[in-house]
Amino acid sequence: EGEEEPPDDFVCPITTELMSDPVMAADGHAYERSAIERWLATKSTSPLTGGALEHPYLTPNHMLRRQIRDWEARQGHRGLCGVSAAEE
Repeated sequence: EGEEEPPDDFVCPITTELMSDPVMAADGHAYERSAIERWLATKSTSPLTGGALEHPYLTPNHMLRRQIRDWEARQGHRGLCGVSAAEE
């Protein structure tokens, strides 16, 4: 209790969970890497806009990852980044 909700920019629009490995897709939006990789395995559209993606390449968003880790540290969530127990 007393924890604040993460900023919307820190939450993956596919999983609706705090991102630990944010990447930028061709639509200019950030997603959790594993979630957008699963999406792109069967689709070539943006999960947010439905529009066609120009390419399937993902770019690591190091600045966003750093901001998320800083926010987690302030919330007392140290050590949660990189934990993938909930995946697969």
